[in-house]
Amino acid sequence: MKVSLNTIKQYVSVDVPLDELVRRINEQLGGVEETIDVGEKYKDVVVVRVVECAPLEGTDHLNLTKVDDGGTVKDVERDEKGLVQVVCGASNVRAEMLAVWLPPGATVPSTFDEAEPFVLGARELRGAMSNGMLASPRELGFGDAHEGIMEIDGDEWKPNDVEIKAGTSFAAAYGLDDTVIDIENKMFTHRPDCFGQLGVAREIAGIFGKQFTSPDWYIEPPQFDSRDRLKLEVKNDIPEKVSRFMAVAIEGVSVKPSPIWLQAELVRLGSKPINNVVDVTNYVMLVTGQPMHAYDYDKVGDSLGVRLAQKGEQIALLNGKVEELNATDIVITDGKKPIGIGGVMGGSDTEVSHQTKSIILECANFDMYTIRRTSMNHGLFTDAVTRFTKGQSPLQIPAAMELALKSVFDTTGGTQASGVIDDQHLQTFSEQVVHAPRSIDDDFINSRLGLSLSSKEIKSLLGNVEFTFDVNYIAPFWRTDIEIPEDVVEEVGRLYGFDKLPQDLPRRTLAPAVVDPGRALKTQLRNVLSNAGANEVLTYSFVHKNVLERAGQSTDDAYQLSNALSPDLHYYRRTVLPSLLDKMHQNVRAGYDKFAIFEIGKGHQKSAGLDKDGVPLEQEYVSLAIAGGGFYQAKVITEFLAKELGTQFDYVPLEQGKLFEQKRGALMRVGDTVIGAIGEYRAEIRRNFKLPEKSAGFEIDFKKLLDASRHSIETYRPLGKFPSADRDITLSVSRDMNYDDVYAAITENLSSTDLEYTVTPLGIYQPDDGNTKNVTLRIRLTSHEKTLTGDEVSTVMDALTSAVCEKLSAQVV
Repeated sequence: MKVSLNTIKQYVSVDVPLDELVRRINEQLGGVEETIDVGEKYKDVVVVRVVECAPLEGTDHLNLTKVDDGGTVKDVERDEKGLVQVVCGASNVRAEMLAVWLPPGATVPSTFDEAEPFVLGARELRGAMSNGMLASPRELGFGDAHEGIMEIDGDEWKPNDVEIKAGTSFAAAYGLDDTVIDIENKMFTHRPDCFGQLGVAREIAGIFGKQFTSPDWYIEPPQFDSRDRLKLEVKNDIPEKVSRFMAVAIEGVSVKPSPIWLQAELVRLGSKPINNVVDVTNYVMLVTGQPMHAYDYDKVGDSLGVRLAQKGEQIALLNGKVEELNATDIVITDGKKPIGIGGVMGGSDTEVSHQTKSIILECANFDMYTIRRTSMNHGLFTDAVTRFTKGQSPLQIPAAMELALKSVFDTTGGTQASGVIDDQHLQTFSEQVVHAPRSIDDDFINSRLGLSLSSKEIKSLLGNVEFTFDVNYIAPFWRTDIEIPEDVVEEVGRLYGFDKLPQDLPRRTLAPAVVDPGRALKTQLRNVLSNAGANEVLTYSFVHKNVLERAGQSTDDAYQLSNALSPDLHYYRRTVLPSLLDKMHQNVRAGYDKFAIFEIGKGHQKSAGLDKDGVPLEQEYVSLAIAGGGFYQAKVITEFLAKELGTQFDYVPLEQGKLFEQKRGALMRVGDTVIGAIGEYRAEIRRNFKLPEKSAGFEIDFKKLLDASRHSIETYRPLGKFPSADRDITLSVSRDMNYDDVYAAITENLSSTDLEYTVTPLGIYQPDDGNTKNVTLRIRLTSHEKTLTGDEVSTVMDALTSAVCEKLSAQVV
């Protein structure tokens, strides 16, 4: 954002050295990237009067001129009348005109910023000595026109009210003896008002403690005339995206180069003069921050519309490119076809040209998010986009329109030909938020800043930037960033000076922070799984479509990204395991055949629904994958995990296996709640990911595991002082009986004793043609009171086998 110091001084008195001004802007407004001495570029440029002009003998287009510079330039050859001879090839050069002279030793302004600037000298042209040159607009950096030299109108209004005569400094006459301060755009991301000179002037007044008063034309509601000489209609089909749309027709315009003062205003602020109509719209934007656009009335017709584009529509833009539009783009139409991309760029078919006699001025407010999306989709980054994507206030549009109308009348000679149409839907704009009084007392502000400012001091700080106060603080309409009480606190702190805030540490209680159960559990899970030999990995939440499909998951229930980081990251993963399987394949391909990896991450599924804000709900998972291991290797880890968490996992058969083999997998349950699944991967999935035949894993719902861990069943028991006794037992049971039923029957019986016990499966043998299978288990018994004798152990085992055989119709082998 380029800020003109001369322009700022039109609104507020700044009587501090430049270094001090830059320092204060850096501290209290935004980061200054550079300061540009515009006056250095134009310091040698002089206004001269052409006294004599005659064709140069022996040429068909050169003229020999004598110019009067009032004797201001030193060390230049003059005739007896004090005139300087200059050879000029412009067709519009003539005697008695005022022109712009670049004397010998002057740098051509258009080359000033080049690596090798062009410095003029006195040289002979076709036998005649030429001292410097009479400059065209292009050589002065005032656009591309170079057909003739720049003509000065001595009676033209000038910002400095300097009398134009021979010898007048061109820079002094047109405000080019200026310093431009370039402030980073990103510093004003939330401050749309600071994208205009007026807004920055107000802030500079505020940080220097001076009262700023906006011009009457900006704050007083304008009174527009009613005219009907040209018909004009406006139709707004998308008021939710275009909260205000103003338009007016003007007739009798004469399109030509702008007055030099206006061109100079644009040049020093980094813009390029085009013609008086377009220059006015750019000038209004640079002053107020409100973009505008002008159309050729005869090319548009009497109807102006705004709607969303139809997919596939095309438009030729002012930059010479043809864009194919998306259904999310806002377009301005002539009632039928698009003639501009709203808030971005106008179309070339309705461009204002030197043949234009009537125009339509349009000033509107567009939804910032839609403009940002359109800009990114088409790669169009304009001054209008920069401002509209910051959230301009629609309440400043009438002021911008009034300034534009008066400026067009002055520079083109046009007159208003229609009424000013104001299609407004301000209920779609947060008008109530912007104007809502902030019920904030002084203690609220002081306690957050560590200050003791009086009410008078606070009102003065805010009042300097035109906040008002009755019972509460009220932000002005252009401050769309003031939404909550803390925004007012920040404003007071900024204007007071953050560097002046007391450097006291905030007082805090010494009581320890409450431990977050979820975070503590994640730390514990990482430690447990790492101790079990697994390695943690971190993967993207986004995956390629193929990863989901190879894992047997449908993409219909997955969210697709419309603006993906890369072609391989188009979908949100539904669960974490597909990402782990993809990483398993990469490690196997690298030559590792036995390993375990795990991740604690998030997944998103459409079937899970949305939260209250309309955002997809997230599910967190604890997932582990093993290469070179089967179901029981995975189960060893889950049992270790359960033991460390102080809970117990039960395993029930899978009814159907999408990820795991039905006969080599199980659902994991705590109590009656299913928390996840474990098993060996289906053969199809192993083939898809090119995994070893022995590959297994598990996936647990983190939230359900957290709930289970809160109801820990583990109680502390000291290590036994007495030796344990191990006994192996083999039971012959029906081939259809689950191991879980055998395990449950044994533990049920042992729980009635006073002994500590563990039950470990050793093997299951099932003949191909038999109706039974043999289940072998190792039972360890421990007493905390004495050393068990062989008879005592036998008594317990006899009672156990008798009860279990009776309950399961089993036999001891």
